[in-house]
Amino acid sequence: MGNLCSSERDPFSQPGRPLGTTPPTPTSASVPAAAKSPRTVGGPPRTLGGSSSPTTAAAASGPDDARQRAAAAAEERDKKAKQGGGKLKAKLAQRRAMTDADALEEASRTEQRQREVDESASALAHS
Repeated sequence: MGNLCSSERDPFSQPGRPLGTTPPTPTSASVPAAAKSPRTVGGPPRTLGGSSSPTTAAAASGPDDARQRAAAAAEERDKKAKQGGGKLKAKLAQRRAMTDADALEEASRTEQRQREVDESASALAHS
C-alpha cells in the first residue's frame, strides 16, 4: 500500500537546471510612479452640508453653529413631510390608520370579489 497523495513517478526523473542558472533577482522592488509622488489635499477644511464657499462666516463657525443648522434643517424637513402630499400620501395615511382587523377584512372582501370574477369567467368559458 502506498501513500494516497503520492504520485507513481519519481520526482527526480525529470532533468533540472544546473547550479547558478537562476534568473538574477532585482536588488529592490519596483514602485509604481503614482506611489512615488506625494499626494496633497488642497483647500481649507469644509463643514458637511455647508455652503459651497468655504470662506463664509457660517463655515468658519464652531460646532455649536453646525448643530443649530442641523436642527433647523431637520425642522424644515419635518414641516415639508407634514404638508399635503397628494393622492398617494392620502392613501398611505389611510393604510396606516387601518387596524389589523380592518386590513384582514378588506383582504377578505378583495379575495371574495376575485373568486366571484373567476367563477363567472369559468362559467362563461364552459357555456
